[in-house]
Amino acid sequence: MVRYSAKAGVLSAVFMGLGQLYNRQVVKGILFLLAEILYIIFVLPYNIKSIRGLITLGDRPQEIVDGRIIQGDHSIFLMVFGIISVIVLLLFIVLYMLNIRDAVMVGKHREQGRVPAGFINSLKTASEKGFPYLLLSPAVILILFITVVPLIFGILIAFTNYSSPDHLSPRNLVDWVGFDNFINLFRLPSFSRTFFGVALWTVVWAVVSSVTAFFTGMFFAILINSKGVTIKKFWRTIFILPWAMPGFISILIMRNMFNGQFGPINKYLQAIGLGAVPWLADQTWAKITCLLVNLWLAFPYYMAMISGVLTSISNELYEAASIEGANAVKQFTKITLPIVMYSTAPLLIMGIAHNFNNFNLIYMLTMGNPTNTSYSYAGHTDILLSWLYKLTLDQSQFHMASVVSIIVFVIVALMSVINFSYTKAFREEDMVQ
Repeated sequence: MVRYSAKAGVLSAVFMGLGQLYNRQVVKGILFLLAEILYIIFVLPYNIKSIRGLITLGDRPQEIVDGRIIQGDHSIFLMVFGIISVIVLLLFIVLYMLNIRDAVMVGKHREQGRVPAGFINSLKTASEKGFPYLLLSPAVILILFITVVPLIFGILIAFTNYSSPDHLSPRNLVDWVGFDNFINLFRLPSFSRTFFGVALWTVVWAVVSSVTAFFTGMFFAILINSKGVTIKKFWRTIFILPWAMPGFISILIMRNMFNGQFGPINKYLQAIGLGAVPWLADQTWAKITCLLVNLWLAFPYYMAMISGVLTSISNELYEAASIEGANAVKQFTKITLPIVMYSTAPLLIMGIAHNFNNFNLIYMLTMGNPTNTSYSYAGHTDILLSWLYKLTLDQSQFHMASVVSIIVFVIVALMSVINFSYTKAFREEDMVQ
């Protein structure tokens, strides 16, 4: 038996479209041929040049000759264009593989005695089977160039020396340094001290702020849903207002309220005979202030979510527990708390992940202050994300900021995956599937 599939596959591997021509699909073969010819003539030279620029990050630095600036290679532009070229090359490789696969499949049909489909029939088949892929393709391409390119760029910066003052393009070239930045983050005393100090506070902040907001929301939800409370809708509306108000406005208001000199809170404390509190000037009080403001902003969300869970708990459970002699505390620990935690534990986990990156509250409330003289570009209340912001925009230490961002991503991803995997709600979902 003639091995049409093997021959067609080899021919299409040699040059796109040859396998289709061998399978007597002339129009399809010509289209594939034209696609590769156009790529070789117009795209491949650009790809080669851009990928070389990605590897070298430039050879010619900027120079000043006779008072005139002679522009050199821009390392960052070369990196971006190189990343785009790699993606374009990968897309062409995917098209090349599809061309080979198509030739092999049609060749197998010929071996079975079937006549290869004409171009019109091929279009109909492709439109029927590939319609979902046709609709998804534009979105995938946009994601590649709008999301994936910046993501890869941010990761690659961690392996360069892109930083002020000596390695900023276009004035200076940027070089690849491998894993030196990761090593320096832990080896250099200034950076390692800052990283571990800020990371410890970030973890404490994320866990304590989320747990306090969660259980405060649970407390108010249980209180409002208790039998002795009337006009429940009114109380729910009142307590939901802090969450309904735009967060940045609330934070700016709180920043003024906790101001140590003219803030109304200190004015009131002084009026009743108590001393003023350095809410934002002292490192301990500043951290407590951050936790209090977050509590004010976040507990209404958990209150609303937990209220929905409480309304779904059958009263028969509490009546049966009362008959068995269970008091209010036992009813809470044995009925209310397990059901609420089973339904809302993912919210608590997501809250921890959110507060791990809660840049808005920290930066707008304290800007990371008060200053810590033993840290590099960070204050006592800075979390990893706000430190990353300062490294990037204030100090132009892009290489170290990229390293910190990668570490933050890994920590948050691992924390979310591990916690979700141990959450009963998600284990139950996996068992059902």
